[in-house]
Amino acid sequence: MTDGENHPQVADWPHPIPPRRLAPLPPEERDPATEEVLEGLRFGRDQPVGNLFTTVAHHPRLLKRWSAMGGILLFRGELSGRDRELVILRTAWNCRAHYEWAHHVDFARAVGISDQEIGWVTEGPESAGWAAEDAVLLRAADELHLDARIGDAAWAQLAERYSPAQLVELCMLVGQYHLVAFALNSLGVQLESPGDWPDPSLRGGAG
Repeated sequence: MTDGENHPQVADWPHPIPPRRLAPLPPEERDPATEEVLEGLRFGRDQPVGNLFTTVAHHPRLLKRWSAMGGILLFRGELSGRDRELVILRTAWNCRAHYEWAHHVDFARAVGISDQEIGWVTEGPESAGWAAEDAVLLRAADELHLDARIGDAAWAQLAERYSPAQLVELCMLVGQYHLVAFALNSLGVQLESPGDWPDPSLRGGAG
């Protein structure tokens, strides 16, 4: 994350960041069961619970079930961390989900994706830097975004590399992060801190 005087501004994102429509559920309005679920969603003992989770907490039963599925895809899935984060970043970019993008830049770096590669994500599968196995993942994310279906050519490439479980997970992963993006953008979930933008060079152009 950037800090100091060089915080990227809202205008740096190629599409406007939506205003907040629904505030996170305040602690005094959370029941003990919801508070317990939220505590389990901290990424570190000293880290606050993310605004995404505290906003979805307005619907406690949905929070509990949805976060369980998300946890499997994010932490206990069959795809490698690299494959997962490339797909999530491309989906975040396609959906213009600023919150999703900003958080998953950190996840991507943690699994070894370079800043240069994060920049290539904004260019899509046609970027000259990609190896074929990475490009087809971004192509699958694009095709699901545009056509609600992975095309035959991309599917044939993926099927040579992935197990049936991984192929199921790939489709579900793109769907999950579309779901999250739809909620983020429609509810206007804001980043926890104004300084939580990644370096603006990682966000490319208007795409």
